[in-house]
Amino acid sequence: MKVVRTGEARKAPRVSLVPSPSRGGYPAGTLPLDTILRGDCIAELAKLPARSVDMVFADPPYNLQLGGELKRPDESRVDAVDDDWDKFESFEAYDAFTRAWLLAVRRVLKPTGTLWVIGSYHNIFRVGTMLQDLDFWILNDIIWRKTNPMPNFRGRRFTNAHETLIWASRDPAGKGYTFNYEALKAANEDVQMRSDWLFPICSGHERLKDEAGHKVHPTQKPEALLARVILSASKPGDVILDPFLGSGTTAAVAKRLGRHFIGIERDATYADAAQARIDAVEPLPEAALALAPSAREAPRIAFNALIERGMLEPGTLLTDAKHRVRALVRADGMLSLETAPGLGQVGSIHRAGAIAQGLEACNGWTYWHIQTREGLRPIDSLRAAVRSEMAMAAE
Repeated sequence: MKVVRTGEARKAPRVSLVPSPSRGGYPAGTLPLDTILRGDCIAELAKLPARSVDMVFADPPYNLQLGGELKRPDESRVDAVDDDWDKFESFEAYDAFTRAWLLAVRRVLKPTGTLWVIGSYHNIFRVGTMLQDLDFWILNDIIWRKTNPMPNFRGRRFTNAHETLIWASRDPAGKGYTFNYEALKAANEDVQMRSDWLFPICSGHERLKDEAGHKVHPTQKPEALLARVILSASKPGDVILDPFLGSGTTAAVAKRLGRHFIGIERDATYADAAQARIDAVEPLPEAALALAPSAREAPRIAFNALIERGMLEPGTLLTDAKHRVRALVRADGMLSLETAPGLGQVGSIHRAGAIAQGLEACNGWTYWHIQTREGLRPIDSLRAAVRSEMAMAAE
């Protein structure tokens, strides 16, 4: 199979591209990057090196257990999921399958890696239990709320208008996993991203169809959903694995977003359609993929640096956002409170802010504001300007 490499980030693992071995595993230090592995997911996962993958997105069979055909009120047949790959003899058989692929995924995940699993009420609770039994650590459950769900044609239940995603780290002690908090917040109008996501189901030109106009895959996920997952929990150059690749949504989005992918799919029709889809994807330019540094990664700036750079003059009055509290900037970088409570007390921007509010702690960068021509602005905007200058000087 043709392998197409995307650009690697600076910290991307050094790996070489090798064909899928018929037996045994891949040589140490190698990964089949940007490849669809055709075969059983558990068998193919066993060939991959341990602790080699940054993120896994899994869309396993839901075990829907449909009893007979589903029809609309006009007696037309609903194109539901009735494929053999979604059928299991019993809950015990499904649980055994779930345990097997989760153990295989856990082995290939890096200690800092995370797993995403999507499902419906038919299976997600069983998967969640198994995750905890195997010592994964659940970080969040995400609700994908569908804008255009399929109605309940029989009128005997609520419309199934959502699916659930579980996001988990490899083990309870897992630290250092990727979560692009600041980027998500910025994309959400500077409001913390919530755990309920609103997206339409896959339709229109995005839906893969065969020559007869039929869906290539019955449960194709929307690219917007995968884009948010990948942007949330990975970095450019990371390796993303999908053990149930299906129509290739994970791989297509990963390639577009500058990540490497490894897909596993046993159905030849799905694998062929996915490969054609992936081959048509053009990665975004590197400049469009760069992540803004998180607050923890940004260089530390002392308040006194603002005074030394002439951005704040000693004697300047700072206020809170509502002009209720005032503090005088001193030449030594300390603040002197000009209003009660704490009138006359001196402290750092953080300590002075805490005293003014009667609190134990305070983020002085966001609490204190300065009057500018553009209006009242937090002094954190001055710190951001210093960081920007430092970044330009380093280029």
